[in-house]
Formats: sequence, structure tokens, C-alpha cells
Amino acid sequence: MEYQAATKCLHLKERENVEKAFGAISFPIYQTATFAHRGVGESTGYDYSRLKNPTRDQLERTVAALEKGTDAIGFSSGMAAIGAVMELFHPGDHVIIDADLYGGSVRLFKNINVKNGISFTRIDLSRQDVSDYITDKTRAVFLETPTNPMMHVTDIQKLAEITRNKGILLIVDNTFLSPYFQNPLELGADIVVHSGTKYLNGHNDAIAGFTVVRDEELKERLRFVYKTTGACLAPFDSWLILRGIKTLALRVEKAQENAFRIAKWLKEQKKVTKVLYPGLEEHPGYEIMKKQCRGFGSMLSFEVESEELAKSILNKVKLIQFAESLGGVETLITYPAIQTHADVPKEERLENGITSRLLRMSVGIEDAGDLIMDLEQAFYSE
Repeated sequence: MEYQAATKCLHLKERENVEKAFGAISFPIYQTATFAHRGVGESTGYDYSRLKNPTRDQLERTVAALEKGTDAIGFSSGMAAIGAVMELFHPGDHVIIDADLYGGSVRLFKNINVKNGISFTRIDLSRQDVSDYITDKTRAVFLETPTNPMMHVTDIQKLAEITRNKGILLIVDNTFLSPYFQNPLELGADIVVHSGTKYLNGHNDAIAGFTVVRDEELKERLRFVYKTTGACLAPFDSWLILRGIKTLALRVEKAQENAFRIAKWLKEQKKVTKVLYPGLEEHPGYEIMKKQCRGFGSMLSFEVESEELAKSILNKVKLIQFAESLGGVETLITYPAIQTHADVPKEERLENGITSRLLRMSVGIEDAGDLIMDLEQAFYSE
């Protein structure tokens, strides 16, 4: 019997460690750095928490089940997870990346991976044919869908057919939709990465990252990088993410409902020049989203008529909070040009449409009417 995603958030089919947990409903926090052995050659299965920890194991099994993978690894941050994935490559290797990515990923690629001999090509994967850019040194394609912050949507299945035929990896950052709405592995991706800080945690109180795979060889390679570089997720943070996942289905459904209402309200405002939300029928990626996802998520971006208005909105919001990050129960509004994408070169930002008039919202679970009322006063109050 296969459980649905909402049930998987709460229950694993495997009842491992229940006897060790004394039947605890809330999985215990094994706050220990090391584990005693019963004797020479006799192990409990745990040696040192950098390698394995029961609380983190439970979280990893849960995330793997949600993403329909065979193995998930819990890292200390989303960037640590992406950094570990990039350790799969060698000097001289080439990676194709989407032109529109989270600024932290761009910073990592440009300042760390390039230094280590990896080259990158930026293209708009939602519009350009990746086949034209694959060389004999290309080892992977890395993307987000929808992208951050321009909400471009890429057909994962179509892209996976190309990468599979070329023998290269397809890596998908699934942070914006969470495994509740999208499962890239089922669509042909090889590696899924998450900032677990965002929707999986959902409460802005823990930082985490994940990689998820189905392939046994990739699992072993990533586990080796993990134990060697040591960016493991701590037991208490693992427990916080486990607790957050219990309400993932409820949170993302409510937040999506709110995002629809706000997107429609923004469309009616004369001071708004553009609304980017893949749940709107006029969005270029709408049909692809319907095909490959179970929802549209609760991230949206919008452009206003002037930089002055954008800054005024950020200064005037009261219920909505002007802060980086996303995916929490609280609604946050962000200024990509100076926050999430500040380290992206200005010409690249402008090429992607990240202007000084663009704002990004992570819609939370408050009352939608209250959120719209707050936006209205921020738009129009003197």
C-alpha cells in the first residue's frame, strides 16, 4: 500500500526504531556526538553523529519517501547540499545552469567552483534548447523550476530525456514547490536538492538542506562527500524539520490558496506592471506546471511602476514582513536586487528582469483578506 503525500508527512511505512523510541509519537532527539559500542566488532549501527544519527535518519527517510527517492541526506544548509553535489565534478568538467537562479547558487558557482576548475554556461532552460550547449565535457544540467525570482518554468521530463541520452546528470532544486507539489525524480531528474529551511521546515526557526537520489552509485558518492566534508544536520535541527514536515500539506495548500488571491488582486492594480505567478493561466509555464506538478506553490514576484514605489511598499508593510527567505508560515516580501540576488552581476540581473522595481513574495498562511489589506495600505497610503 502506497501512502499519499499528506500521510507520508506524518507516517512512514517502515516502523524502524519504534522500539528504540519506546513508542514515542514525536521522534526523539538523539542529542549525542558519539555512540558506545557493545564490544569489538559489535555496533549498534551508529558510531558518530557526523556519519549517522537516529533523529537525522528518521528525517532522511521521511524526505526520501516524500521525494520518491531511495536516499536523502540532511545537510546543515541548502548551500551545503548544493556544495556537496558540486564535489561530484572534477577540474575541466562543464555544467549548464539556468540563467535565473538563487543568488547564493550563482555565488557558489562563480567564486568557488570556477576556482576549482569547473566551467559553467548560463542559458534560459525554459526557452532555449540545451542540446545546443552540451559538449563532450558537459557533466550536468542544474536548474530550478519555477526559478527564483522570475518564476520561469522548465519541462523537467523533456529536459531529462536529453540529459539521459547524453549521459549527463540532471539536478533540480525543488525548494519552491516542495515534494508535496512536485517530484523531479519521477520526471527523470537524477538529483533533487532542497533548502530544507524553507517549506520543509516552514517555521523560520531552523536551517537545513537535502539531496535526494534514486541511483545507488550516486547515493554512495554523495554519502562519501557528506562524511568527508562534514556539513551534517544536527540532531535538534533534524527534529525541528521533522516537526515542520508534519504540517507541510496543510501549510502549502493554504499558502497556495492565498497566493492565488493575492496574484489576482495584484493584476488589478494600475501601479503593478507585471505579475509573475505560474498559477495564472497567462503564465508561459502554466500548462507545463499542470502537467508535471500537483500545485503551483505560493511564491510570486511582481513589478511596480517605479523604484520609489517598490521601496515605499517595503517600508510601509505591517503584517507582511520585509525579510529574506521563504516558505514559512509568515508572509515575507523581499527585494531581490539588493537581497537574494545582490551577488549576481548587475548586467545578469537586468538581463533576467531583476530590476529595482521587482519585489518577491513568499505568501504565508495568514488570512488572505488581511494580507491584501496590508498590501493596499502599503500601495496607497500617503
